[in-house]
Amino acid sequence: MTAPVRTAETVVKVELGDRSYDIAIGRGLLASLGARIAALKPGARAAIVTDETVAKHYLAPATAALAASHNVAAPIVVAPGEASKCFATLERVCDALLAARVERGDVVIALGGGVVGDLAGFAAAVVRRGIDYVQVPTTLLAQVDSSVGGKTAIDSRLGKNLIGAFYQPILVVADTALLDTLSVREFRAGYAEVAKYGLLGDAGFFAWLEANWNDVFAGGTAREHAIATSCRMKAEIVGRDERESGERALLNLGHTFGHAFEAGAGFSDRLLHGEAIAIGMSMAFAFSARLRLVSPADADRARRHLSGVGLPTRASDVPGGVPDLDSLMDLIAQDKKVKRGRLTFILARAVGQAFVANDVDAGEARAFLAEQLA
Repeated sequence: MTAPVRTAETVVKVELGDRSYDIAIGRGLLASLGARIAALKPGARAAIVTDETVAKHYLAPATAALAASHNVAAPIVVAPGEASKCFATLERVCDALLAARVERGDVVIALGGGVVGDLAGFAAAVVRRGIDYVQVPTTLLAQVDSSVGGKTAIDSRLGKNLIGAFYQPILVVADTALLDTLSVREFRAGYAEVAKYGLLGDAGFFAWLEANWNDVFAGGTAREHAIATSCRMKAEIVGRDERESGERALLNLGHTFGHAFEAGAGFSDRLLHGEAIAIGMSMAFAFSARLRLVSPADADRARRHLSGVGLPTRASDVPGGVPDLDSLMDLIAQDKKVKRGRLTFILARAVGQAFVANDVDAGEARAFLAEQLA
């Protein structure tokens, strides 16, 4: 493919003391990957973890970008999709890193979307008790969310992301040109996480998205502005609450309901992660309205925007249906945000004003979910 034209880049810093790192955002940054890593880890060997879909487009240029300044190990290529976030694939990635004699002073490159980033990051966290890694996110969702903040994990049959570690990358390179090969559905799913930042804490950004979402989808400066704004917001929250003991939990808006639907769909292409989060955010606002925390008008506004860009917002939007009420409540009870058996939800008082609601009455949640399923 033709090399994209390099444009001015935006750099967002995640402030974590001696573990701080940059998020470089711009078009055409992949070509500079080797030089950026060499500045941080001169002489380090590089091992790329990617998936079959991404490899077809970007493995060769990524390898070429690294080759001038690094000895590059054989690539580790996994199957695309959420199903790869499992023990079997994690074991294969870890064994491949060890077989390639990747050492603690080397670097792992996560070249892919959220699945690859989570998987490669977790492998880097545990192989030899920790190898530095770099995120090169290739989806919108990964560029604005999963590549930033150091959450790494695999899924369990009991729920999503239940086995993992907090392990920060040393660099994130978000080349917006890599989004050009995304399907409309994948881009739309990533947009759900962009909208999340406005809904949880920036009413002005949400209003901007309502007016400019078509331009974000079209690309150019609006897309880069949306990505940079999202990354700044996440970086600030992570810098204040790295391990999710307080404020960072706000980033889980929509995830308690959403993860239950995603698990109920078998972590399959029936329901992409961002699509599940769109349903979850719509439900979080509707639940907030039921509890008289937010106005019905704001709840409807959130749902209308997500629906307007083509995202699912109701349980009935899931192809093939969803599990029954008892099964969904069991999945919600397994969520990481449950504390001592009490349900925790991220709810809202207005667009841009989310908050952590501890001790949510399980009966209220069950009654609400029953209504939604009906």
